[in-house]
Amino acid sequence: MKPLVIITITAALGAAGSANAQQAPAGMTESARAMAESARSLTDSVRAMRLDLLADSMRAMRLDLLDFAFAMPDQDRDREAERRQREADAPERARDRENGLYDRAMDALDQSRWDRALSDFDRVIELKGSKADAAMYWKAYAQNKLGQRTEALATIADMSKTYPNSRYLRQARALEVEVRQNSGRPVSPQSESDDELKLLALNALMNSDPETAVPMVQKTLEGNNSPKIKERALFVLAQSNSAKAREVLVSIAKGGSTPDLQGKAIQYLGIHGGRESRAALADIYASTSDVDLKRRILRAFMVAGEKDRLLTAAQSEQNPDLRAEAVRQLGVMGAREELWTLYQKESSNDVKKQILQSMFVGGDSAHMIDLAKSEKHPDLRRVAVRNLGLMGNKRTGDALVEIYAQDKDPQVRRAVIEALFLQNNGEQLVAIARKEEDPSMKKEIVQKLSIMPKSKAITDFLLEILNK
Repeated sequence: MKPLVIITITAALGAAGSANAQQAPAGMTESARAMAESARSLTDSVRAMRLDLLADSMRAMRLDLLDFAFAMPDQDRDREAERRQREADAPERARDRENGLYDRAMDALDQSRWDRALSDFDRVIELKGSKADAAMYWKAYAQNKLGQRTEALATIADMSKTYPNSRYLRQARALEVEVRQNSGRPVSPQSESDDELKLLALNALMNSDPETAVPMVQKTLEGNNSPKIKERALFVLAQSNSAKAREVLVSIAKGGSTPDLQGKAIQYLGIHGGRESRAALADIYASTSDVDLKRRILRAFMVAGEKDRLLTAAQSEQNPDLRAEAVRQLGVMGAREELWTLYQKESSNDVKKQILQSMFVGGDSAHMIDLAKSEKHPDLRRVAVRNLGLMGNKRTGDALVEIYAQDKDPQVRRAVIEALFLQNNGEQLVAIARKEEDPSMKKEIVQKLSIMPKSKAITDFLLEILNK
């Protein structure tokens, strides 16, 4: 029965008893007086029980209100932190959306799904982001493939006006010439199979006579071929041991072609290149201000195993997004000592959070435990504790219990409870619940235990609570 209901019932009983007792006549018999005394005694008992229940109810209500009062600032702080994080992540989300649409449109081109490609390129153009000019060029390319030559010419004209400095303009002008030459002619499906045959011939020629093949590959890359054909031609170039082929690949990586091919050239230098190729990537990184290009080079460094260059970027790069990218790539490489060194020198808490995330990706539980215990900033300790919960092994579980016993920050202790819950570590949660004297913290632990898969330790502990 609810406390307020109990209070109401007992209050009603008490009032009734009191009224009956007061109505006893003055000339009552001995028996009547005895009954009146019993009524007064009952009234006093009910009143005492009512007061006890009222006190218990008020205590319970006070505890609930205290829990609510303590929770409100934490919830407000968490909501504000989430809002700031969403604002900080907004540019990256917009970039990811643009890249996703653009990649899907390019895939449609590779599959000769021209209508689908047009639709996605239009959406990229509407975003007016970094790939809008490329989307306009490939839109005109798809329109030409569909025989929509008037529309293709209009798209090229619009592109030239809107993006006069685009690196796709040279290819757009070549496409314009091709469209005008083909005006009035039907679309030829044979051209696709011809391109495939040309690639097979180029690949064979590159193996037998690289000096002759390289200019042919360059011509393919500079012409109005499909993205797939150009990418495969670049791949043929990247696999060659020819010095001339390497020179052309580096030239494209430095910006001698479109951004799409430049990005692929950087990727291939990281995969197939040796020391000279990695040095070329470092030179490009130092000379460009293009953030997206630098991000691609950092990823190429990861593929090439360039820990030192990534560490240098993480320490000296002025752009916070690029510093974070370098840190992420170090985590993917499992560069534990480099990340540890970086963390100790870093002053920005935001970057430190990224380093903690990279330590998690790299599986560095030893340093994560050290930071969860010794980091001065409570928010960073909470991040380290959360990561320990996600790493999930016996060593981290023991460390979390130790942190719970030593750390006095309520939020850090709650993070420990959450981490043990994520590990499904019921035994350790029961251990800290037995020692916990704070009712609100103990309540949180029991709530977690009540929804966890039951073990003997959890079941025994819950039965103990019920039997008290």
